[in-house]
Amino acid sequence: MQTEVDDALVEEDPVPAHEDLDELSQELDDEISMPVPEALEDEEPASVSEAPGDEGLVPDAFAAPDPQAGALESQADCRARLAVAAAQESDDLVSCTTWDTDTSASEMRPAANAWGTPKWCGENGADGRWYVTRFKACAVFPFDLTVINPRTGAVVGSMHYLVVAYAYSQRTSKTWAYQVELLHVTSSGKAKGSSANGKATCSGKCKVTESKFSSQSISASKEPVGQFFLDTTIKTSPKGQKGAGQASAAWRFTNPAWAGPTNQVSLPTPSVRCDNATPGTSKAGCVMPYIPEMVYAKNGAYPELAEHIEYAQDTKNLPGKHGTKRYLTRLTDKATIKSNRRTACPSSLERPPGKQCDEYPFASTWQGAKTGGGKFSRRMIDGDQNEEGGKALGRFYLYNRIIEKDKFLMWIK
Repeated sequence: MQTEVDDALVEEDPVPAHEDLDELSQELDDEISMPVPEALEDEEPASVSEAPGDEGLVPDAFAAPDPQAGALESQADCRARLAVAAAQESDDLVSCTTWDTDTSASEMRPAANAWGTPKWCGENGADGRWYVTRFKACAVFPFDLTVINPRTGAVVGSMHYLVVAYAYSQRTSKTWAYQVELLHVTSSGKAKGSSANGKATCSGKCKVTESKFSSQSISASKEPVGQFFLDTTIKTSPKGQKGAGQASAAWRFTNPAWAGPTNQVSLPTPSVRCDNATPGTSKAGCVMPYIPEMVYAKNGAYPELAEHIEYAQDTKNLPGKHGTKRYLTRLTDKATIKSNRRTACPSSLERPPGKQCDEYPFASTWQGAKTGGGKFSRRMIDGDQNEEGGKALGRFYLYNRIIEKDKFLMWIK
């Protein structure tokens, strides 16, 4: 199969070449704006721990965060604050906000749904883990606020709250966004009447360009919101740049009944990779660590193509199948793509009228006929289906910003 973003076939191949989109900005804009045929409609969010992205492109420092990694640290901070106040025999109330490590997903989900979180986030993400699609990440995390009299050790107020975290990027923008919303569940005593305020930071190849989290009261009817915008700091030229960044939202509480604010807690996003290395566009864009899937349907527009891929995956045990971790990885070098295609579909092969040679794994992957060690399948299929299916794959690459060595899967329905 030949994609729109592949180079022209070798001269002796009788199949006409598709136009290279690398420098055709207007045509590119049209392509990006088009829906991707038979793809993404069934995209389901995945837990970050189950969809790590390309380990070769995401530095270890920006791997999927453990949302409660700071729980012990915040608890230790609170104990230290209490110890200091107790040693001073102070009557000033000490307030602490900490991760809640005991709330179950079944307890979180109804509360999260009551606040109208995105449907897929409420259904999948209300369990203290990040869930991601290629351009969105969402999760619900539980926290507690506790107010203590340091002289007596008595708890004089408490609040249980949830944090809905939502990050999103765009395929053609170097800017991405992060939002946190604090949702009151229950409160009592000296925790009532509290307000939250915060800020954002960004580690890696990113910077905070806008941070809005002014002091806002929290109650059953008021939900503090922090909104942040981040820019990648990768170079805009030359083409081929990429880099990962990770934003963190941090907040603390204040209350007229307390002498000072609570400790600060923070919540990092999954890693966000930005690049200007996507073949077919000179525009920078950013993606989440989700491994995308291209969908072809046997009753869709390219049945012969879909049937060949299904045969190659099931009968010849070739990689890329939905539901596995035997990923396909993108290959972008044009000469190597040609070599893959020559190996699978040499010009010496007879093409029946109206048929073209289709190869799997695709020539535009490292699992192709040459680079994959000679394990491949080829079949003569309807020429129009081969060409149009290749165009759809090219749009899938473009839409999802699948760059060199990015992983993806093929879902045959």
